Amino acid sequence: MPNSSIPAQSNLVDIGYLQVQTLSEENQFPIQDARVAISYTGQPDSVIETLETDSSGQTETIALETPPLEYSETPGSPQPYSEYTLSITAPGFEPLTISGTEILPTANAIQVARLRPLRDAIGDSETVVIGPHTLYYQYPPKIAEAEIKPIRDTGSIVLNRVVVPEFIVVHDGVPTDNSVQNYYVPFRDYIKNVASSEIYATWPRSTITANVLAILSFTLNRVYTEWYRNQGYNFTITSSTAYDHKWIFERNIYENISVIVDEIFNNYLSRPDVKQPILTQYCDGRNSQCPGWLTQWGSKALGDQGYSPIEILRYYYGDDMYINTAEQIAGVPLSWPGSPLDIGSSGADVRGIQEQLNAIASVYTAIPSLVPDGIFGENTQNSVRTFQSIFGLPQTGIVDFATWYRISAIYVAVTGIAELS
Repeated sequence: MPNSSIPAQSNLVDIGYLQVQTLSEENQFPIQDARVAISYTGQPDSVIETLETDSSGQTETIALETPPLEYSETPGSPQPYSEYTLSITAPGFEPLTISGTEILPTANAIQVARLRPLRDAIGDSETVVIGPHTLYYQYPPKIAEAEIKPIRDTGSIVLNRVVVPEFIVVHDGVPTDNSVQNYYVPFRDYIKNVASSEIYATWPRSTITANVLAILSFTLNRVYTEWYRNQGYNFTITSSTAYDHKWIFERNIYENISVIVDEIFNNYLSRPDVKQPILTQYCDGRNSQCPGWLTQWGSKALGDQGYSPIEILRYYYGDDMYINTAEQIAGVPLSWPGSPLDIGSSGADVRGIQEQLNAIASVYTAIPSLVPDGIFGENTQNSVRTFQSIFGLPQTGIVDFATWYRISAIYVAVTGIAELS
């Protein structure tokens, strides 16, 4: 599948933003002092910017040229994003090149780069090529399925409640292709990747939220029904648009999409008297049509008209569609207490957050360490705010739902790797 070349220089008239985060592929720890050389894809030797990473493995956020904003607002327009190539080197790690990082006008793009530890004196160079966006490139259309899966005595449904998994296994191709790889992907990272691959981050927030809810519900239906495992496969979902969503290995995500996913990742769509999440299928509405399903470009138009997320969803799926909440979130040490933690909060929940932040600070050293006294004071607020700045959350200093579960996820990653080591 070809990676499209850069738009003509005369078309690069707007500005988007990019931050690169470097992590060790071995333990997911941040890599300090990595060097990131940025060039236009198609002109890899013409470096336009060079950055270095800080103690959190992150570069500064820089402005880069993009095509006009209106290209991402109207179907059938020229390519609405510019593509950049990142050449990344770091002491003790193999060089990595990422080709095709997509920068949209006005949007903050986040590119995670996972580097392999150096195995010998020279090291091999690795190249990752990011495939094109689904709204620009014509991928196979979705093969229609029933939105509610039958419950059979032989066991099509194997879970007795809706659970948000810690990881899902993504088969990077059609189900029957045994030559492609399976990837273990954190659930939220998967949803962020799919949303960034299938809709534009420049769209209205209500449109993005509606599409994220559809992606969440579809994915949780695959989890709840064990759809592929009941057919003898060893994965949760595929990256084929004909069967599931488009997931693109190591593609960049967008900050506003990431924030929305963190806020609603335990939600899904349901109908009255139906326990399983609804298999909410959709299409782009331009290259393919899908009566009775959401269309992505149509949802964009409704968002422009001021429709709320649930109004957009009911416009396509009917008035008996509702937003529901998963009963359990897997892989978390402490469940959300139900209300935000802020200055003046106290008790076991505050102490738990303080202890988790201290563990995270042992790896992300920019986060101030704390005395876990169970009292939410200014020091805790500062640690929370620093954590939020590193991980792309609104920097409020308040532990809301999104911050609670992001702290939990990073804590589990940091301590889990430490225990294995």
